[in-house]
Amino acid sequence: MKITRRSVLAQVGMLFAAAEAVPGMAQGPAAHAAAAPRASAAKALRGALVWDDHSGFGPTPDYNLEHLEDWRQAGVDYLSIDVGYDVIEWTQAVRNLGAYITWLEQRPDRFLLVRRADDVLEAKRTGRMAITFDLEGMGALNGDVSLVSLYYRLGVRQMLTAYNRNNMAGGGCHDTDIGLTAFGRQVIAEMNRVGMLVDCSHTGYRTTMDIMEMATQPLIFSHSNPKRLRQHGRNIADDQIRACARTGGVIGVTGLGYYLPDRPSTAVALADCVSYVRDLVGADHVGLGLDYVPVDSQDVSEFDALSGTKPDFWPPADYGAPWPMKDAAPGVFAELATLLHERGWSEVDVRKVLGENFLRVARAVWK
Repeated sequence: MKITRRSVLAQVGMLFAAAEAVPGMAQGPAAHAAAAPRASAAKALRGALVWDDHSGFGPTPDYNLEHLEDWRQAGVDYLSIDVGYDVIEWTQAVRNLGAYITWLEQRPDRFLLVRRADDVLEAKRTGRMAITFDLEGMGALNGDVSLVSLYYRLGVRQMLTAYNRNNMAGGGCHDTDIGLTAFGRQVIAEMNRVGMLVDCSHTGYRTTMDIMEMATQPLIFSHSNPKRLRQHGRNIADDQIRACARTGGVIGVTGLGYYLPDRPSTAVALADCVSYVRDLVGADHVGLGLDYVPVDSQDVSEFDALSGTKPDFWPPADYGAPWPMKDAAPGVFAELATLLHERGWSEVDVRKVLGENFLRVARAVWK
C-alpha cells in the first residue's frame, strides 16, 4: 500500500485503538490508565493541524527537495523552509528561492506554496503540504529595506534579525550584543507593513528585547528552547519568553539535540521544553520548529566542515563538546502528543502546540 501523508496519523489512531482492543493488553487499572492518554493523543492527532515552523537543511539551489517527503510521511501539514542565513551571500538566498519555487510549482499534487494563512488549511484539506520560506538574518537584505517586499512576494513569511553574529540590523546570540540598530528598526517597520513575521531566534538578548518593546504585532521565536532547561548561548531566558508572549506571539521549541536538555529520549526532552513554556506563559504561546535535517542528506557533514571554518558563528565552547541528545525528526509530533496527554494536557492544548498557535499568529500578521 502506498503510504501517504494523510494516512499516517489515521494509522497512529488505529494502532492505539487496536492495542486497547487486544485481549490481555489492557488488563487492570494501570493498563486502563495508560490507554486513556494514548486514546486522547490519537484523537487529537487525527484532525490536528501539524505545523513545523523551520527546516534545517541546505540552503543551496541544488538541494534535493525530495527530502520533504520526510515531513509528508510524518503527517506534517505545514513547513517553513529556510532559504538563506547570514553565513552565505544574500544573492544565494535569491537563487535558492528561484530553485525551490520552480521545484515546488512542478509538483502541485503534493505541495502548495501558500500566500495567506487560510491556504494552509486548503492544503491540508486537499492532502498537500503547505510551504512558505524564511530567512535567518537581515544580511539577506544587503542593506536595502525595499527587498523586504520582494522577499514577501516570493513567499518569505518570516525573517529573524541576526544569525548568531552581529549584522547591520542588530546583535546575534554569539556576539557582543549591540541591540537593535536604526536599520533594524526600519526593516521591522517594513515587515509589519507587508505582513512578514518578525523572528527572534539566533538573535542577541538585548536586541530581542528591543524588538519586543517596539512590537505592534505578534512575533515569534521560530526555533529556540528555554535556557533554564539547557544552558546554551542559542537558548532563551524566561523574560524573553514572557516578552514574546506579551506580544501575542509563539515560542517554537526546537528539536536540535544541542539545544535540548539531557533526557532519556528526544521526545521527552521536547515535552519538557514545551511544558516549561506552557507553565511559564500559557498554552497559547508554544509551538514547534524542529530545524530538522534529513539523516541521509549531506548537510550534517557540510555543517561540520562549515562550522570548523567559521568558529565565530559556532563557538567551539557551545558546539565543540559532544552532547548526548539526538535531533528530533518529524515523526516526533506523534510521540510528543502522546507524552503531553500522559502528563494531563487537554486535547485542546495539544492541538494548539501541534499547529494552531502558529496558525493564529500567521492569521494576525500575514497579508
